[in-house]
Amino acid sequence: MAKILFLVTAATHWTLADGFQQPAGFWAEEALGPYAVFKEAGYKIACATPGGVPPTADALSLTPDFNGGEEGAEAMKQALRDATELQHPMRIEDVRIDDYAAVFVPGGWGPMEDLPDNAASGKLLTDWLASGKPVSLVCHGPAALLATVDADGDSPFHGYRLTGLSNAEERQNGLADRAKWLLQDRLVADLGADYRESEPFTAHVEVDRTLFTGQNPYSAVLLAQEVVKALS
Repeated sequence: MAKILFLVTAATHWTLADGFQQPAGFWAEEALGPYAVFKEAGYKIACATPGGVPPTADALSLTPDFNGGEEGAEAMKQALRDATELQHPMRIEDVRIDDYAAVFVPGGWGPMEDLPDNAASGKLLTDWLASGKPVSLVCHGPAALLATVDADGDSPFHGYRLTGLSNAEERQNGLADRAKWLLQDRLVADLGADYRESEPFTAHVEVDRTLFTGQNPYSAVLLAQEVVKALS
């Protein structure tokens, strides 16, 4: 049975410009929605994180406010408990791309902390693109692309059309003015990406060759469905 690799942040906070450590992790909806899509399509799931550290779901992403009430919050918590593969990650360095059909990177503020300069993650995504297999990232997940570099010292994702959490959405999140940098800005300035955005917090997916990206939490399931479709 084919497998999908979840490349997940191990961070438990996001350090802001003033030094404050905003509690963070991966955003539950962005991991568990795609998890369900991939499992339903018949894929096995594996997980890798920096250092093989078990990832942490952002506590905010498990609250009633972000899940349509108490019932939704309990359902999300149960889904997290059921996703046992995410609780036993391997080190990124131990991943063999040949073992997987695609890689998926969920967002949350955590990826802004430990993935933009993680050499192992950057090498894995660089090699994954070269393999011709789908690379998929959602919301803040594309921050991981900032660590990618090819033999010429540039990102192999330079010029790709993509999306990710927009500046407008980060402002609505309330932390834009305290952040050291914003994802949209660096995807354009540092990666040289052809960044596209839709209205804040509406589902939006971009597909360019083997790169699949989603703008925000509401795009995660649609993104996973596009990956499954491409693999069919």
